[in-house]
Amino acid sequence: MNKSLLLAWISAIIATLGSLYFSEVMHFIPCTLCWYQRIFMYPLAIILGIAVYRNDNGIYKYVLPLSIVGMLLSGYHTLLQKIPYLQQFEMCTSGVPCSKDYINWMGFITIPLLAFIAFTIITVCLVILARSHKRETIRG
Repeated sequence: MNKSLLLAWISAIIATLGSLYFSEVMHFIPCTLCWYQRIFMYPLAIILGIAVYRNDNGIYKYVLPLSIVGMLLSGYHTLLQKIPYLQQFEMCTSGVPCSKDYINWMGFITIPLLAFIAFTIITVCLVILARSHKRETIRG
């Protein structure tokens, strides 16, 4: 079993369970950008789990785009919360504003930052997986 694939799956599971905890247990209402991030994260938990079970090292072709887009969205969301100037470009026009900080641990750790970290871990793991898969293919 590839350790990069396993770490990517564990990261996706933790991120999925964390987002469900914040919304279902803590009753934090997700903003629009949070929903988009969930759209990209939740399938990763399932698809990567299947890939781990099947030891499918070629899965990076299908899940890397989801991870990269999720990473870009969560990175933008983090910047939106931390840079007041960007709040004029906020996407959330109804419901909870995207700039709302439900948590602010140690003065900088927010929910979008946690999502960004998870997407980054998954992306790095998938890039490592892609490189090792290509090396194995070349060796034959």
